[in-house]
Amino acid sequence: SSLSGNKDSIYSLAMNQMGTVIVSGSTEKVLRVWDPRTCAKLMKLKGHTDNVKALLLNRDGTQCLSGSSDGTIRLWSLGQQRCIATYRVHDEGVWALQVNEAFTHVYSGGRDRKIYCTDLRNPDIRVLICEEKAPVLKMELDRSADPPPALWVATTKSSVNKWTLKGIHNFRASGDYDNDCTNPIPPLCTQPDQVIKGGASIIQCHILNDKRHILTKDTNNNVAYWDVLKACKVEDLGKVDFEEEIKKRFKMVYVPNWFSVDLKTGMLTITLDESDCFAAWVSAKDAGFSSPDGSDPKLNLGGLLLQALLEYWPRTHINPMDEEENEINHVNGEQENRVQKGNGYFQVPPHTPVIFGEAGGRTLFRLLCRDSGGETESMLLNETVPQWVIDITVDKNMPKFNKIPFYLQPHSSSGAKTLKK
Repeated sequence: SSLSGNKDSIYSLAMNQMGTVIVSGSTEKVLRVWDPRTCAKLMKLKGHTDNVKALLLNRDGTQCLSGSSDGTIRLWSLGQQRCIATYRVHDEGVWALQVNEAFTHVYSGGRDRKIYCTDLRNPDIRVLICEEKAPVLKMELDRSADPPPALWVATTKSSVNKWTLKGIHNFRASGDYDNDCTNPIPPLCTQPDQVIKGGASIIQCHILNDKRHILTKDTNNNVAYWDVLKACKVEDLGKVDFEEEIKKRFKMVYVPNWFSVDLKTGMLTITLDESDCFAAWVSAKDAGFSSPDGSDPKLNLGGLLLQALLEYWPRTHINPMDEEENEINHVNGEQENRVQKGNGYFQVPPHTPVIFGEAGGRTLFRLLCRDSGGETESMLLNETVPQWVIDITVDKNMPKFNKIPFYLQPHSSSGAKTLKK
């Protein structure tokens, strides 16, 4: 079953524990509510002025909490179909919410890096739990006890922090926590109780002029050398001078741009677009590949990479022999499998993620290279892979190598005769 009705991208989703209500939030700035049992639309709630990034429902699905990029937290009554309270706790967008079992205290975080606990019954009672070093993306309460003893927090950085909530209950009980902006009180916690260290993220990159290799620098100042064509890291260079390494690996060669790079995820994201994917041609020898017949053919880098990425997709496999020429395995009476896969030169790591998307950025299908051999994935690829990729990977129609005909004509001062065309 599917729930239709959203006009824009969905950024948040919540369902109550009883499974009777589903709420979605999007860039429409509204909350849409459905009954998942019948897929019926129940209502649309208006009030936010920006993207709705976080949603929570109480157990019986009668109340909903929403956090928005407009900086507010709103409490909604689904029975009354309206907003019954607005909490202005943060200076910037609210991206993450958690609530206790009784649905009386909300924990919120977002772009301003601050995490608050607010009493929903008395908004004046709120506690600044901590201030992270980066915007807060996700939070999870430790529900091993009631009240919750700790809060796990994920930010735009790669580590996950655990913050204690033990001291917060004293402030709630006394009600003497002062939120006077003219005399701000430091956060309840200054250091996390526990840190789960994440991997370093890439913050800088440089495409070398061979248009195949990339140098990167991460948050730990480590430099690495990557091969885009083979979708793998070639070498960790350690804490070396990034600019000097670029100069050291310069080659006197020109190759057109055939891909683009993005670092938003903290990893190298390579985008292949129809307009320039097949622009780069190099000789097999220059690319470090050898042909069985000893020739030195021109290879299209974009075409080779596409074939390697979809190597496990059965539709791309070809059998070089005619049916009547297939050898029969005399042991079991079955035909010998002589299927050719990939591009014949190299393979990419099977765990490489592949994403098919539209020009506007909308993702159509995401999978790992090795999963394209699955029945479901193969069926979805049939519906998703664009024709220009089919031409290369399935039909094996490599783009033609552009040749420009020309002739030489002597200069008038040379005294040489004009050559016939």
